[in-house]
Amino acid sequence: MNQPKIVSAAEWQKERDELLLAEKEVTRANDAVAARRRRLPMVEFDTRFAFDAPTGKKTLLDLFNGHRELVVYQFMDLGPDKFCPGCTGFSNNVPAHALELLDQRGIAWAHISNMPLAQIEAYKKKMGWTMTFYSSHGTDFAKACDSPYFKLTSFLCDDDKVYRTWNTTGRGVDHLLFVHSIQDLVAYGRQEEWEDSPEGWPQHPTYSI
Repeated sequence: MNQPKIVSAAEWQKERDELLLAEKEVTRANDAVAARRRRLPMVEFDTRFAFDAPTGKKTLLDLFNGHRELVVYQFMDLGPDKFCPGCTGFSNNVPAHALELLDQRGIAWAHISNMPLAQIEAYKKKMGWTMTFYSSHGTDFAKACDSPYFKLTSFLCDDDKVYRTWNTTGRGVDHLLFVHSIQDLVAYGRQEEWEDSPEGWPQHPTYSI
């Protein structure tokens, strides 16, 4: 296994300072994108969905839990006894304490899947997750979100109306994972084969480790 070259402290600091300039550019670019996101218009969203939950049927308005904003993660349904490794990895990166902090800031969170509730609950128990899952099985919720796959969507509630304000999928979801964010800071990165890494760096197919 190869490793970064060894240099003097002065040379390391020089290269680190140069990289810091590039990192600051990315930070400012992200700030600018976030500013545009806050100015994105919204579109009214159908609220006539009834989700299965461990405590009974819940409406989309119920999921706001009294807040004005709600973020939904759609966990892919791959069929009986099959579970998306990407959605599993994302869910493993959602700590209960972080959801409590979001709640304190007026943002509700919901995991929703087209899987039947019994299948979801069995997998949730196996994985040791504590967040509440809701089943959209038998509804057109995934279709209304424009995706039968995984997706992250934010909603805003105004009285009895719900509006979709933003959504993302693919790498837009990927960068939110705590583990990936930390791996991106260390020498060997995520060790996934798609990464642009130096020759001899350890790399594996995505979701293989």
